Amino acid sequence: MFVDQASWEGAVRHLFEDAYPFDATGPRRYADWILDVIALMNRAVPDPRGWAGLDDAAHHPEREEFPMHPFADHPPEYIKERIHQIDRVSAENLLLALTDDCCTLSNLQRFEETEEELRVMARAILERYGDEATYHTNVSRPGAVPETLDFTTTHWGYNPLSDVYSEDCGLIVVSGTEVGLFWNFSDY
Repeated sequence: MFVDQASWEGAVRHLFEDAYPFDATGPRRYADWILDVIALMNRAVPDPRGWAGLDDAAHHPEREEFPMHPFADHPPEYIKERIHQIDRVSAENLLLALTDDCCTLSNLQRFEETEEELRVMARAILERYGDEATYHTNVSRPGAVPETLDFTTTHWGYNPLSDVYSEDCGLIVVSGTEVGLFWNFSDY
């Protein structure tokens, strides 16, 4: 599948417009890609292709004092300890779960499209990063197989990267040339 700017931006906008998202892509400049993730959190790098992401907090007053808002300013080691690698199928499911609060696939019920149509959008988002990309998350929903997430379980958790919101869950996609960050924040 080839993904172009219009289909990628359309998929990002449609899937995450009702969430409180931070969806951005930046260049991969470091072997330690966590440094690229931090640059994205700081909004310090543009999308290398000029494609539009979503950043609901971009104009939030908190950013004047805390530029990373809603992310907390953590050192690379802190972030590394709180994320783990997952497989591509789990990454696809996670993108769909991030469409609203509670990181669950039941969020898909609010869409008019079928689940398969929504999956096509999630695959289009991931396609940008190529077949060699790796996927990482702060979400804990361990599946029966290592590096998988199980969205049928009611027990789940996450390692927060924000100190502002009661829930923050996300996906990091790492390719040889780009790093994508797809995050949803919510408060209860």
